Amino acid sequence: MHKVQRDQAMTKNNKNNNTGNHKDRYRLASEHLAKIDADWAQLIITLGMCTHLPKPERDPYEALVRAVAYQQLHARAADAILGRLLALYQQRFPTAEELQSAEEELLRSCGFSRRKIVTLKAIAEAALSGLIPCRSLADKMTDEELILRLTSLPGIGRWTVEMLLIYTLERLDIFPLDDFGVRNGYRKLKSLKDLPSRKMLQQVGLACSPYGTIAAWYLWRASALTDDKKTLENL
Repeated sequence: MHKVQRDQAMTKNNKNNNTGNHKDRYRLASEHLAKIDADWAQLIITLGMCTHLPKPERDPYEALVRAVAYQQLHARAADAILGRLLALYQQRFPTAEELQSAEEELLRSCGFSRRKIVTLKAIAEAALSGLIPCRSLADKMTDEELILRLTSLPGIGRWTVEMLLIYTLERLDIFPLDDFGVRNGYRKLKSLKDLPSRKMLQQVGLACSPYGTIAAWYLWRASALTDDKKTLENL
């Protein structure tokens, strides 16, 4: 079998295996979260089985660039920016070398702010220098090791690295305390007047462990509730 065909077949098999593994893990996670209290149990009944879809085929460099695009933007706006970036490179993701050498005005035309362009250039340089680890090395590092290492880059905070951990490295126990959707979702879950404090969410994260990522997935969807809806059954 040709190497490309073999690699494609292996990728397909890995995806099929991962789908089965995900279902098993998500079922265990849902059972764990439902035992926290009646509110969590109702949320899981309302939303059903978790359908979180990580993107493990992306390397850490690409994942960080994508996460930067989504910083403080609505998903549709970020999707459009990334779409314009890919269009510059014949619908493929630019290499670190290409991103490093790209003219600022070219990136501005995609919709990136000047502040984000500084971050993108730093990511490209860090990928080339080895500061951003390759996938195989990243898989061997702990969550906190990666957070400490990558937040040394300008414009890269804890949330951005947490998105890498959740969507690329498939870590199951990431509970992003500073994520607005998580905070707002928990506010609605518990019918709170104000957003929960970081300290309160730290306790929530402990209760959800070792399935913080799945808890975040449910809270992101709880956040979609409009304020005039009284119960989770109305989602």
